[in-house]
Amino acid sequence: MNVEMKGICKAFGHVNVLTDIALSIADGEVHALMGENGAGKSTLIKILAGVYIRDSGTVTIDGVPVDACSIAACQQLGIAYVHQELNVINDMSIADNLFLGRELRNRFGFIDRPRMNQTCAELLNELHLEHLSPDTLMRQLSVGYQQMIEIAKALLINARLIILDEPTAALTDKEIRTLFTIVRKLKAQGVSFLYVSHRMNEIFELSDRITVLRDGRYIGTCQTTDVNEDDLVRMMTGRSIDNLYTASEAIPGDIALELRNLGSTGKYEDVSFTLRAGEVLGFAGLMGAGRSEVMHGIFGSYPAETGEIHVHGKPVTIKTPRDASKHGIAFVAENRKEEGLILDFNLTENTTLPSLNSFSKNGLVNDAALVTTTDKHIARLHIKTSSRDQKLKNLSGGNQQKVVLAKWLETRPDILILDEPTRGVDIGAKKEIYDIINTLKQQGVAIIVVSSELSEVMGISDRLAIMHQRRLVKIADTDTLTQDQVLKYAFTGAQ
Repeated sequence: MNVEMKGICKAFGHVNVLTDIALSIADGEVHALMGENGAGKSTLIKILAGVYIRDSGTVTIDGVPVDACSIAACQQLGIAYVHQELNVINDMSIADNLFLGRELRNRFGFIDRPRMNQTCAELLNELHLEHLSPDTLMRQLSVGYQQMIEIAKALLINARLIILDEPTAALTDKEIRTLFTIVRKLKAQGVSFLYVSHRMNEIFELSDRITVLRDGRYIGTCQTTDVNEDDLVRMMTGRSIDNLYTASEAIPGDIALELRNLGSTGKYEDVSFTLRAGEVLGFAGLMGAGRSEVMHGIFGSYPAETGEIHVHGKPVTIKTPRDASKHGIAFVAENRKEEGLILDFNLTENTTLPSLNSFSKNGLVNDAALVTTTDKHIARLHIKTSSRDQKLKNLSGGNQQKVVLAKWLETRPDILILDEPTRGVDIGAKKEIYDIINTLKQQGVAIIVVSSELSEVMGISDRLAIMHQRRLVKIADTDTLTQDQVLKYAFTGAQ
């Protein structure tokens, strides 16, 4: 599919989001779209996918002007959109999610479930997910597996242009390789891709050309082979970023958190480790290894069934997140949409919700203090928003992530757990989050970072814990490990 977008403008109220944007995608091309969070990437691709209606500008497909103003109309043109934020119905099966709105029917007009399950099984096999059953409920899948099912939807409609918005944010390295294989296979068949990602290595490996936006304006388009990372950073941010991973020197204090043989049936087994004040402990492992499940066990969202948790040397009982908060534990969860935010609430309400008691006296809330606190975090984390009253559902994914971080920082935790803290976050914001981690570390906060980006988790951690098949198989100083060694532990559990 050959796409030309020219002079695209879009405003929400009095806020101009896109101004005179140009984008061209050729037949059988992987075209990357890059920019910081709030640059306008999501708005542009939603216009192309029929989610939003442009205010002005033209769109032509294969040389023919189009005015598609609905998702269904764009799908009929052969455009599929795989959202950054998962768009699944948790209490429906994989097959039902795949065929939602386009169910197969038999000659009597009834839903043909056997044929749907057969087609679903074939797609799962193509994505190397043959171990999943079409009847499996979506809520039983991890975020990464749910993302792969979203990608399968695009394959189902035989799309000629597939928009992938941060498709690998929750995938393991193995699943990313599978996705890239599928992209290259479809590209060879003439399918075009618009690929949005903050992961530079993916952009250079997969894309043919790159278009960069900054603050809702078109900066330029270049051949991928003609630029390097520094060039792209300057185009996206207007500045260079040196030393992305700058872990500050660790001066660990007393043991802040200790797990003794923690276990939960089917989630993780016999997990033991210590975490000191002023230390960053990274967690690595494949999807399904149990990393996130252990964090939920510590925080009480999925309480552990066996073992002990000690905080500052004392055994504690944590059955709920409220219990964890009372013991100074904060948790930035992987799935911000369902576990980190109330999307219909504004910035102020989300940022101050966990610490609301500190803003109250005699049952009355100090509104002025709420405003001051929210503004402080907006400035500190460089959250791009029209105002503190903007609803979270109207922010970009990266800015939503910053709000999740802000709300837990406001609780002033002794122990901070960060599960995929930079998922869907641009390189500038990543640097800001790493700097915050280092600052908190210097202040004596004990920090756990779970990340699927091996370079990230090794770059910002003092020690690394590696999990394999729900067991912790290795803990070592990061400067004594290579990436190959970490992958060997993660894949095989071998010592």
